[in-house]
Amino acid sequence: MQPHECISHTSKWVVDVIMKYNICPFARREVERASIRYVAIEHTKVKAVLNALLAECQYLDEHPETETTLFILPRGFEGFYAYLDLVDDANNLLVDHDYEGEYQLATFHPDYCFDGESQDSAANFTNRAPYPTLHIIREASMEVALANYSDPESIPERNIAFAQRKGCEFFIKLLQHCTKS
Repeated sequence: MQPHECISHTSKWVVDVIMKYNICPFARREVERASIRYVAIEHTKVKAVLNALLAECQYLDEHPETETTLFILPRGFEGFYAYLDLVDDANNLLVDHDYEGEYQLATFHPDYCFDGESQDSAANFTNRAPYPTLHIIREASMEVALANYSDPESIPERNIAFAQRKGCEFFIKLLQHCTKS
């Protein structure tokens, strides 16, 4: 899989799943503004991935017109538990480099499974993506968006209810459609 293909698939997922079904009510604005950066990381070693993540935070520091980055990991983190270990390391990296409060990470994975949910629960599809992905979010922007959204606490529950209504097969087909070139 070439990096440009992973980026294309992920971009299609953002538009055809996240935006279309309002999984993230803030995505449409950024898609329309073309302020989402997509980066496919070819590294498979944790240290190299973390260095690339740090470089991406520095990129965002220098490019305020870029609202957010989807940091795509097409290889090396296919296993969900290895991915979760990377997420822990990535969050620690943000703290260690004084990015806590500046950026936060949202996490997506093809095999995402919420703690306490069965692997085959439709609820997991709210965080399933074509590839393991770290979504780097500007905290200040998120605070503004949440302040202007009525009842932001209801977003996860609304998404889970939607996913359960639609069922796993619906989301499996959506994800398959996103990865067709």
